Amino acid sequence: MAPSIDRMVSIMIALLFLCLGAEAVDRSNFKTCDQSSFCKRQRELMPGQSPYRALLDTLELSDSRITLQLINDNNKVRLLLELYRLQGNMTRIKINELKPLKPRYEVPDVLLNDPPTEPMTLVAQDVNSVVLSLGVDEQRVIVNARPFRLDIVEGPKVLLSLNSRGLLAFEHLRLRKDTISHKITSTVGSMWDSIKSVFSSKHDTDAEDGGGSDNAELADDEDGQTVKEEEDKPGMWEETFKTHSDSKPNGPTSISLDFSFPGVEHLYGIPEHADTLKLKNTDGGEPYRLYNLDVFQYELNNLMALYGAVPVIISHNTERTMGVFWLNAAESWVDISSSTSGKTVFGKMMDFVQGSNEAPQTDVRWISESGIIDVFFMSGPRPNDVFAQYASLTGTQAFPALATLGYHQCRWNYNDQEDVKAVDEGFDEHDIPYDFIWLDIEHTDGKRYFTWDPNKFSQPKEMLQGLMDKRRKMVAIVDPHIKVDSGYSIHNEIRSKGFYVKNKDGGDYEGWCWPGNSGYPDFTNPEMRAWWASKFAYDQYTGSMENLFTWNDMNEPSVFNGPEVTMHKDAMHGNWEHRDVHNIYGIYVQRATAEGQIQRSGGTERPFVLTRAFFAGSQRYGAVWTGDNAAEWGHLKISIPMCLSLGLVGISFCGADVGGFFKHPSTELLVRWYQAGAYQPFFRAHAHLDTPRREPWLFGPDNTALIREAIRQRYTLLPYWYQLFYNAYRTGQPVMRPLWVEYTEDPDTFAIEDEYLLGKDLLVHPVTEEGAKGVTAFLPGKGEVWYDVHTFQKHKGAQNLYIPVTMSSIPVFQRGGSIISRKDRVRRSSACMENDPYTLYVALSPQGTAEGEIYIDDFHTFKFETDKQFIHRRLHFSDNALSSSNLAPDSQFTTASWIEKVVIMGASRPTSVSLTTADGTKTALEFEFDSAASVLTLRKPGVNAGADWTVFLV
Repeated sequence: MAPSIDRMVSIMIALLFLCLGAEAVDRSNFKTCDQSSFCKRQRELMPGQSPYRALLDTLELSDSRITLQLINDNNKVRLLLELYRLQGNMTRIKINELKPLKPRYEVPDVLLNDPPTEPMTLVAQDVNSVVLSLGVDEQRVIVNARPFRLDIVEGPKVLLSLNSRGLLAFEHLRLRKDTISHKITSTVGSMWDSIKSVFSSKHDTDAEDGGGSDNAELADDEDGQTVKEEEDKPGMWEETFKTHSDSKPNGPTSISLDFSFPGVEHLYGIPEHADTLKLKNTDGGEPYRLYNLDVFQYELNNLMALYGAVPVIISHNTERTMGVFWLNAAESWVDISSSTSGKTVFGKMMDFVQGSNEAPQTDVRWISESGIIDVFFMSGPRPNDVFAQYASLTGTQAFPALATLGYHQCRWNYNDQEDVKAVDEGFDEHDIPYDFIWLDIEHTDGKRYFTWDPNKFSQPKEMLQGLMDKRRKMVAIVDPHIKVDSGYSIHNEIRSKGFYVKNKDGGDYEGWCWPGNSGYPDFTNPEMRAWWASKFAYDQYTGSMENLFTWNDMNEPSVFNGPEVTMHKDAMHGNWEHRDVHNIYGIYVQRATAEGQIQRSGGTERPFVLTRAFFAGSQRYGAVWTGDNAAEWGHLKISIPMCLSLGLVGISFCGADVGGFFKHPSTELLVRWYQAGAYQPFFRAHAHLDTPRREPWLFGPDNTALIREAIRQRYTLLPYWYQLFYNAYRTGQPVMRPLWVEYTEDPDTFAIEDEYLLGKDLLVHPVTEEGAKGVTAFLPGKGEVWYDVHTFQKHKGAQNLYIPVTMSSIPVFQRGGSIISRKDRVRRSSACMENDPYTLYVALSPQGTAEGEIYIDDFHTFKFETDKQFIHRRLHFSDNALSSSNLAPDSQFTTASWIEKVVIMGASRPTSVSLTTADGTKTALEFEFDSAASVLTLRKPGVNAGADWTVFLV
């Protein structure tokens, strides 16, 4: 009986979910700023004179920080400002209530540690300002007292201003007027007023309160000063959206602060939004929203919140790159206003002709529902400096196992073990490599995670062993909503341990998701996370093996019958409301899962966890994808700026569902998406339950061949992908990056989002237009050259190049001056290629030089870190000599791989070629020269990939 009930519930849930978004997202299910009362209140505050004043006589300077009190002259509430100079050219500013009624939430666990500080010195002080030295590059902090304003300057230039528009607003914790506590306080206050009035004249009172009040009551602060008591506004103490009520027991707690970037027109970051790479001006429209939500079939070119939120903005101009990290996990909104955003091209030209000296400026306003102001200013000055600064705070991209960079085959759902076996064999039959096959929610026993359907997946280890025999792997979904079922051990354990999130009345919070009625584990609790991690042990997760990895979906968290399809804000995580922690729930789920995978191997194997929800720091735990996209050309196009935005804020391991999750792609769209996906960091095809099957061989032999070729191109480049991810892990630099990151002084690159760089050496311009006969790619770099990786044709930089395309075309260019390693022998999976030989592709610069790297380890364990078991070599070409030298002489590792071939683009014909090895042995090498393409090919140098050697061209 129970199985049939489970099936009925599943069908009802699926029908409900489909009805919610059969065509596109129902925007009425999600709030606008006007419907979010705190956003509306804060946005009603217009730029102008700030009520906040710095009390300079409270300034205290120690070795590690400066503290300073601020006062709101309207309500006399005092705030405490803390300022820290951090190592690495960063500044941290925290603002909290000086004496809050109770603690306000400060985000834990996102920062790697307490950032190390550097000393500051007091340079000058007068009655209205303080100047502090930040110790580097003539950087100063200038604090103006009335009104409060803080500027960070370098020499004569202002880098960043805080509260320059007077939009600092800090809603202090208070007692509700109709509570007993408030009435007692008010009564005592009234008695004191009566006593005081005996000794005070009306003239004195008027002088103190500034001459009266408008729509506000008069009250006294603790110092006896008369202040304006703020008027209660709708939504302060309770709020309703559709049928959902938010009790708001703490009342209004929102915060706001504005930042100004003088000289800046281009801002990037604050993912996740299905919109342009460059952030837009929001004047007169909706702000960008940061609130992790399950948005079913999201719209494009929209500032609505999506599945993840990283509150980081990066500014860039020809002189400098900077960043601002707003560390707050509550619902947030970001307004952007530019002094030049409304000008037409003609208007800007007239400014130039007329010699206008109006400097551009972009203003940003952050608004969050609760917590404190905790902001980090990363002052660059170069893009790579900002990436390193941010990485020092929140960590770098986890270094993935090589197999995870291969191709992933997924759909909702593969029906049973026989279906999995048939798909696996289909790849071999059609000679298409892949590394992972995925199972969605239907593989479980009635949506009970950590289980297998007893009929369809009765022998999971047999299935996994079959994949392991072919050196392939599997991913199974484990979502963070737990079926409420007394016969389900996972639920019983969580309930007995008290690990569920609680509702406002203290009971276990329950909502509807895929299993039906579900409980939500409190992943903010470290004990809960440790318990969850333990469930991935092989003796706990029945049927699991070392080649089974994990997909965390629905972890915003998704609650089908909750407000905005998520958890009620007044649900409780220990002492904190869900409103305080909402945006970090997802990162905690992914973290606990990744830690479980590491622990099951005894700490030796690298994990793989894909997450849909994310926050700052999620890069430390695995990969993300862009969620429930659709089989439409617009969704293919938008995947590029979406992943570029994520890379800029640390999350390099990003991809989109190839083919689109919803709907059914045309064969042209599917082929183009495979071609694009093969050159994005996370490469997975995925499809909805109701779509026709889409395995790569189901669209006729011609399209199968095109898809096969795209996937094979991915596999030949795996050494380069692996090297890029190693560098991302070491430095924080994005794997997939906008052109402006490398061409910082070229304004033509600043808004480009239809092409991108992989590392600094490959430029990719996917074909994303239906029926395209050609694309125009911008090749950057005056005085540089680029080589078509397919034809080796050389093109000059700093030009728009029109490229005719056919269905087989994937426009990719290698930068002149680079060396890229590939493996041209493609096998059924990446593991089968581990010991295969390398081919080096040397693209000469106009000066006849080139640089590159090659990185090798065991491709799956942490031994590269714990035991220094890796090879990292520099490849260098100059003066007609190509050499390999050791970048890590203290490392210990050997490889069976060797150098099979060297292809040199932009070369001249030599008379002879020889190889000299580390022991001095010289060997003549065979070569071929294509005079039409200026390509020199060296056959079988035969030297080990980990050895020292030099090839001489004479």
